[in-house]
Amino acid sequence: MRVAILADIHGNIHALDAVLADIEERRVDQILCLGDLVGYGAFPNEVIAAIRERAIPTVMGNYDESVGFDLPACGCDFPTEEALLAGEKSLAWTEEQVTEENKAFLRGLPRELGFDLGGVRTLAVHGSPRRLNEYLFDDTPDEFWATIFEPEPAAERAIYAGAGQKETRTATACQADLLVIGHTHKPYYRTFRHHAIVNAGSVGKPKHGDPQAVYALLSIGKGIEVEFVKVPYDVEAAAAAILAAGLPVEFAHAVRTGRA
Repeated sequence: MRVAILADIHGNIHALDAVLADIEERRVDQILCLGDLVGYGAFPNEVIAAIRERAIPTVMGNYDESVGFDLPACGCDFPTEEALLAGEKSLAWTEEQVTEENKAFLRGLPRELGFDLGGVRTLAVHGSPRRLNEYLFDDTPDEFWATIFEPEPAAERAIYAGAGQKETRTATACQADLLVIGHTHKPYYRTFRHHAIVNAGSVGKPKHGDPQAVYALLSIGKGIEVEFVKVPYDVEAAAAAILAAGLPVEFAHAVRTGRA
């Protein structure tokens, strides 16, 4: 079974169109989307339309939640005050641009989806099984993965919130054999004990130093094989559209460089 997993498109229709064309050529059995359809990019409605037209199973991202419910913050982790202000401008612009029909679609997205993919119990979420905006990186320590897959019953445990932050809350064990996530914009494949974890990276706003769109292609049979497919697209057109929309120049730079 071949499964394509998309995440963090962020209003970049140029990147999404290129990725969907690449997937079509590969004749996959299933496409999943891990959310954050909107934000930062200049084409939020067009991205939502592309996902809706193809009926791609999609979970809610933190940006989808904020835009769908017209919230004042996007739940992102901004490293500087300047980045925070740019993020606030992006959110306000996106909330103004997205149609009410599309906001209703975003509000209706599930926070998680469970699948049986070729006999593999799979859970699809945006950030983590606990929070839309929890950052789980490749180097997240095993002690934090344990709080996801093997938490102590009815006990409050420290959980990883990104940027060295921790929170405490009661956790429920994730029973999936395969956990697919996004949110960090950095692709990786790793294991924790008998669990496989795939972060699909970002279609529309990569942060791993390569501006090409990226998605995860899984081949599931006797085991799980993971390929991170990089797809070239018209990066300059996407960046120019960001600037033409009056969005912060930082987002055009991020699209051009593949860096935050």
